[in-house]
Amino acid sequence: MPDLLRVRACVMKWEAKDIVSLELRALDEGPLPRFTAGSHIDLHLPSGVVRSYSLSNDPAETDRYVVGIARDAASRGGSRYIHETLRIGAEFDIGRPRNNFELNETAQDHVLIAGGIGITPMMSMMRRLHALGRRPVLYYAVRDHSRLAFSREIDAISREHVYHIDSETGTPLDIASIVSVHPDADFYCCGPAPMLAAFEDATAHLPEERVHLERFAAAPVVKPDTEAGFEVECAKSHKIFEISPDESIGDVLEAAGVPVALSCREGICGSCETRVLSGVPEHRDSVLSKSEKESNKTMMICVSRCRSGKLVLDL
Repeated sequence: MPDLLRVRACVMKWEAKDIVSLELRALDEGPLPRFTAGSHIDLHLPSGVVRSYSLSNDPAETDRYVVGIARDAASRGGSRYIHETLRIGAEFDIGRPRNNFELNETAQDHVLIAGGIGITPMMSMMRRLHALGRRPVLYYAVRDHSRLAFSREIDAISREHVYHIDSETGTPLDIASIVSVHPDADFYCCGPAPMLAAFEDATAHLPEERVHLERFAAAPVVKPDTEAGFEVECAKSHKIFEISPDESIGDVLEAAGVPVALSCREGICGSCETRVLSGVPEHRDSVLSKSEKESNKTMMICVSRCRSGKLVLDL
């Protein structure tokens, strides 16, 4: 079982159409673990589901966590529950902050590109960079003005930002042009799949360390026509498990009582990252970078599989 913290929902605030922010505090009003800009936490909701949400507040704050939640029309019980059922005073567990979208504070320039609820992690980044006396540039795209969240806060803390309203311009944000006018910047992007695809195309020529993105949903993965089964050995217990073509490593280990941390089960949150001691993973996650995947040092056991017939994991 992951290391969980008990919190209470203290403030729920309407931020824009179909978007609310939720402020969480420890039950004893004591300090919460520190986090870094770009971090997210897992909410173990009273409904029984676990969902990951980015933190939007200042990383210097230790008395609260604030997350932004967009109502998803295809919700599987996370955002719908928060918008329709969760109320102030509700108590539940959360995971400790994790960061797969780290801010490089030493970069010469920072360009932040957000689409919709993708503004949430950018808020913590802007607050941190503002505290450091830096001048990030924010490009924030939404479908229409009614969906422009956190605009008052952005106006207060951002020295340079552009709001792109799709319904007014008639075209999506031109990410390629943005990249071309900021030749020395580090780029950060969080938003819907089409925006991330355009961002990856526009930054493909840049060094990997200058390009940072975070996904709401798993990136498309080309899978073989037929899946193969394989073995997984847990090094600490020396137990061996057969993983059939229609099972995930995480699900099999969880069912067998092996302590694993599973949250999104889509390869986007990083909670199940596990060290690989031997064998060759077939990476299907959207968290690890290209170089991290090539190193084969870790894998996301909720979605990734095996190329070598057997994996030995540090479990």
